[in-house]
Amino acid sequence: MPDVKVRKFLVSVEEIHHEGGPVATVPPRRGAVLAVIENPFAGAFHEAIQPFMEDLKPLGLAMAKKLLAALGGDPKAIEGYGKGAIVGEAGELEHAALWHAPGGYAMRDVLGGAKAIVPSTKKVGGPGARLDVPVTHVNASYVRSHFDAIEVGIPDAPKANEMVVVLVMTTGPRVHARAGGLAAQDVKGEDGLR
Repeated sequence: MPDVKVRKFLVSVEEIHHEGGPVATVPPRRGAVLAVIENPFAGAFHEAIQPFMEDLKPLGLAMAKKLLAALGGDPKAIEGYGKGAIVGEAGELEHAALWHAPGGYAMRDVLGGAKAIVPSTKKVGGPGARLDVPVTHVNASYVRSHFDAIEVGIPDAPKANEMVVVLVMTTGPRVHARAGGLAAQDVKGEDGLR
């Protein structure tokens, strides 16, 4: 497998003070890190693509560390996460699926063994394509207050022979979460669900 060739990174962090309701005492932060990489499978069908997941592991770890640092550096402060990928038009959706394990396990590792499955989304798109990356609580997928999505994209990516791989993290629930369900403070953290 070829080495992962990165064209650029983008890191963004937003701090939400309110969405029309009271101002948050501690505004939640939402962050994303994106990497634009060359797609080694662009332009032709390749049967054996799984080995590329191994090649993506160091990138996943570097991106998770970069995002955690942008959100303050404390793994205990991260309450939500998600991942995604956009494949350029010379690639196929299955190439984006290669990001599932490297991206998800990297965040779990950096966060000290988070329990919940890392939600994911993927698509094929051209430069400027946007992706809504789903977010759930890091230890319990049933924590309704943390169901969210972060929209990401880069104006000049992905080019036809590229992929954009994405990790997202949050430091809390939606700013005015009040839809009920399992509360974050009641999470047992045993099975990744509750």
